[in-house]
Amino acid sequence: MKRRSPRGLNPDEKDLWDRVAKTANPLEGRASKPVLLANKPKKPARKAPETKAIEPFEVGSAAQSRLPGHKLAPSVRSAVGAAPLQMDRKAFGRMKRGKTKPEARIDLHGMRLDEAHGALNAFIHSSHARGRRLVLVITGKGRITNDDGPIPVRAGVLRHQVPDWLSRPPLSALVLQVSEAHQRHGGGGAYYVYLRRS
Repeated sequence: MKRRSPRGLNPDEKDLWDRVAKTANPLEGRASKPVLLANKPKKPARKAPETKAIEPFEVGSAAQSRLPGHKLAPSVRSAVGAAPLQMDRKAFGRMKRGKTKPEARIDLHGMRLDEAHGALNAFIHSSHARGRRLVLVITGKGRITNDDGPIPVRAGVLRHQVPDWLSRPPLSALVLQVSEAHQRHGGGGAYYVYLRRS
């Protein structure tokens, strides 16, 4: 095992040692000789870090003054209205003005989501198989509830869900265009669904 070399005494320790050594009496038979301890060169003392005075502050003073808003999904009307036109412009104009009469209709009022999804699938497939082009899907506008829970619930769950179902397989292969119905056919509570040719 390697032996450590003595570390030496700092000035305070050396001063203390000298005072103790002067008061000590040597043992009998031993001559008093001064004891010299080798002092290592002293390391420079570390500087204490400078402390800055803490300026007074107020909790939250550096926060943004305005919180970012919630990014809400677009309304059904704007989402359906923003869809690109896939059908004939003239026929679309007549349909939007309520001049074209739907060949069949389905009313999804009062159905749960799973019931409505199955009924809509069956209706669109059978209408396409019969060669119908324009059908009406009635969803209703939905009830506004006073539920102030932590998670907001949209009024008209079916009204929001039906365009999504129509834009996904298997129905997306049969549907050419979805549009909000004219007022005489239900307005915001119904959709025109223009089907592709069989």
